[in-house]
Amino acid sequence: MQKSPSHTGFLVALLVIGCWATSIILLMRWQFSFTNPLVYLLVLVQMHLYTGLFITAHDAMHGTVSPVKGLNNFVGYLCTFLYASFWYPQLYSKHHLHHSHVHTADDPDYHDSGFWRWYVQFIRNYLSIWQIVSMAIIFNILKLWVPQQNLIMFWVVPSLLSTLQLFYFGTYQPHKGEHDNRHFARSQKRNHLVAFLSCYFFGYHYEHHDAPGVPWWKLWRKV
Repeated sequence: MQKSPSHTGFLVALLVIGCWATSIILLMRWQFSFTNPLVYLLVLVQMHLYTGLFITAHDAMHGTVSPVKGLNNFVGYLCTFLYASFWYPQLYSKHHLHHSHVHTADDPDYHDSGFWRWYVQFIRNYLSIWQIVSMAIIFNILKLWVPQQNLIMFWVVPSLLSTLQLFYFGTYQPHKGEHDNRHFARSQKRNHLVAFLSCYFFGYHYEHHDAPGVPWWKLWRKV
């Protein structure tokens, strides 16, 4: 008997999106003080949830959120928009170029340079003027109802920090330098808690390139 396709990926995606949405709604109305250490812990939590949005969109790019193509793609569009008004088809095309031409001049994620130059090139490669305009419009609409300091601390700052998190653990560390394998990728040391907290197991990057159809929440099993 043929096994029915799993919808677990969609439930995991709903959990990630739900945690992000619940957190940001609550934080938008929190009357906080910059002297409260909890503020900075919550910024890091929110950063991690933003990273989760992008990782969920990444799973959609590999078709692992749902076996229903329309639902899978809807989650991809939603997560990239919520993350920073990214256009999902553009990310989809460039990410698959990365897998097809990893560590070459045709790899949009690779740049033969140091951390900061590579990071700037990485961001420039994905950022568009329309995205900046869209985010500026949304920011100015939201600040009609949300205190500006809340928007900056829990909407803007965590999103920006998560780009560093994604880049460092999901691109720079795995692909920098020389490699002796066909995926031109390395993995962080085996520690599932650290791997989850750092980048939803995408520090196990060789394993991802070796089995791109494995969703993030199963990736640890490949190590």
